[in-house]
Amino acid sequence: MAGKFDLGDEGINDINITPFVDVVLVLLVIFMVTAPVMLKESLKVNLPKTLTSDVASKATVVGVAITKEGQVLLNGQLRSDSTLAQELEQISKTAPETNFLISADTDSRHGDVVRFIDLLKRNNLNRFALQVEKIKDR
Repeated sequence: MAGKFDLGDEGINDINITPFVDVVLVLLVIFMVTAPVMLKESLKVNLPKTLTSDVASKATVVGVAITKEGQVLLNGQLRSDSTLAQELEQISKTAPETNFLISADTDSRHGDVVRFIDLLKRNNLNRFALQVEKIKDR
């Protein structure tokens, strides 16, 4: 037996804590199983759903750079707003599967980036990605 049972003057000297440890471990397992479910419900995050994946396609890639002054460079060449709209319209007609890689300066205005994305969408060019730089481990 785990404990001594002595009926002498001193009474019970040792306490058997095995049942207590069993109950605590069962409660720990219950909390470990239910915690992720409770956390997911409490955060109320609606994850985005997409129809496409990052699988490489045979479509061409066009590089777009947006400077902090709001200037747009298409494949390394500076474009005005009117020529940019014309070129995107032409790309939409000839190669609608073109992918655009948008590189915006850290100090560029959010509105400039959104305006270019809106121009892409108005021309039914919905394949674009924002280029970022990974932070290096310290």
